[in-house]
Amino acid sequence: MSTQTSTQRNTPAPAGKPGFQLPKWAGSFGFQIIAALIVGLGLGLLAKYTGSTKASPNALGATLQTIGSSYVSLLQTAVVPLIFTAVISSISNLRAVSNAARLAWNTLLWFAITSLIAVLIGIGLGVLLQPGANTGISQDAKYAGKSGDWWAFLTGLFPKNFLGLGATTTVTEGVATTAVSFNVLQILVIAIAVGIAALKVGKAAEPFLNLNASALAVIQKVLWWIIRIAPLGTVGLIGNAVAIYGWDTIGSLGKFTFAIYVGLALVLFVVYPVLVRAHGLSVRQYFSGVWPAVQLAFVSRSSVGTLPLTQRVTERSLGVPRAYASFAVPLGATTKMDGCAAIYPAISAIFVAQFFGIQLDFTQYLLIALVSVLGSAATAGTTGAVVMLTLTLSTLGLPLAGVGLLLAIDPILDMGRTAVNVAGQALVPTIVAKRHGILDESLYNAPRTGDPFSDDTADDDGTTAVDPSAASAPATAAPAASAGATPEGRELAAAKA
Repeated sequence: MSTQTSTQRNTPAPAGKPGFQLPKWAGSFGFQIIAALIVGLGLGLLAKYTGSTKASPNALGATLQTIGSSYVSLLQTAVVPLIFTAVISSISNLRAVSNAARLAWNTLLWFAITSLIAVLIGIGLGVLLQPGANTGISQDAKYAGKSGDWWAFLTGLFPKNFLGLGATTTVTEGVATTAVSFNVLQILVIAIAVGIAALKVGKAAEPFLNLNASALAVIQKVLWWIIRIAPLGTVGLIGNAVAIYGWDTIGSLGKFTFAIYVGLALVLFVVYPVLVRAHGLSVRQYFSGVWPAVQLAFVSRSSVGTLPLTQRVTERSLGVPRAYASFAVPLGATTKMDGCAAIYPAISAIFVAQFFGIQLDFTQYLLIALVSVLGSAATAGTTGAVVMLTLTLSTLGLPLAGVGLLLAIDPILDMGRTAVNVAGQALVPTIVAKRHGILDESLYNAPRTGDPFSDDTADDDGTTAVDPSAASAPATAAPAASAGATPEGRELAAAKA
């Protein structure tokens, strides 16, 4: 009896048939976004060729439009509290960073350097490819939207209320509709003032800073849930773009579209890798770290909406200290726009000049570069690249009617522009951290899972919670060299660091 019992205890139970499991790569965020892009493209083409239009969408077109707009609305809902709490927290966190003023100055300097390189590429492509010549488009386009100008930028720095909110009421057929909007630049100014004031107050402000840090953690968690459903939003956003615009809209401005995307590709795949390599870092590790944020930026067309993911990959994949990243990344999300404020306005201004037969001289090319480098902040909280373009055209004295020519394909261009914006917003903090010797290169060079959610149990101080079973496992359970090849190994290494 005892022998039988002992045998029963020592005999392993027969393994059951394993159920169907998806490959590991199929569960990664990057794969889900790519799959959603393909599905959205297919559904968008189906909607387009079944008669869906922007004015009268069919059932599929309306569904895609609703899914896409709802997802963007979810992202935008948390933008105001996110920026306000993130900037205050970042200013308070700078106390923990030595040479904080020098870090801030170097961040702004590298923002300007990369913007200057991008705008020079844009000017070169505009002169070389001549996108505005022989387009075959009539000159009856008009633009009645919001225009950027330097005086409006300066006056816009002063908030009209504590939250930088505004309301616009329109009356259509006797029905009044009020829309609430916000000015990111004003929110940024308010948050900087409050953050500096809290530092000056000192100990009495500690409860406020702790409350702000708690609020930021809650807001980031909500935004993280929204980002997790990005593949669903991608289907709607891409599908709606394809259904409304398609290739026929791009065709009339094909040379211009081609010039923009060539410029964006040169900045993303040539300039950024050269800068990364010049600082002794791996180009492959940079792209594998930043790519989840670039993908989300491409489909969401929102640098601010992508901010939580950009900050996460900058800290946990690229190895930038949280105290510095929490200052540099939110600042970059509102002012660092190599796509929207450098490549696009440079090529677009040259397009407009060529289209209307206006010859630009060397001084005007210099003005394009100056406006692009200094004017990025003027686009914060507005229609981004469109307002930046009107600011450039106004400064050069070119006709604003040219903006109306380009509005039809703006959403298609905005995808690539925003992706480059976000890649640059993660690049500059990485470069500056490396130059100042505060970059965690072991984290930068660590193997990637391709899933930004793999370490979703981060605590408040930025370290990663360790699985108790992994921590208590004997040292002989796995070779030390392979410890970094698993999420548990990386988590343990991060906790030890």
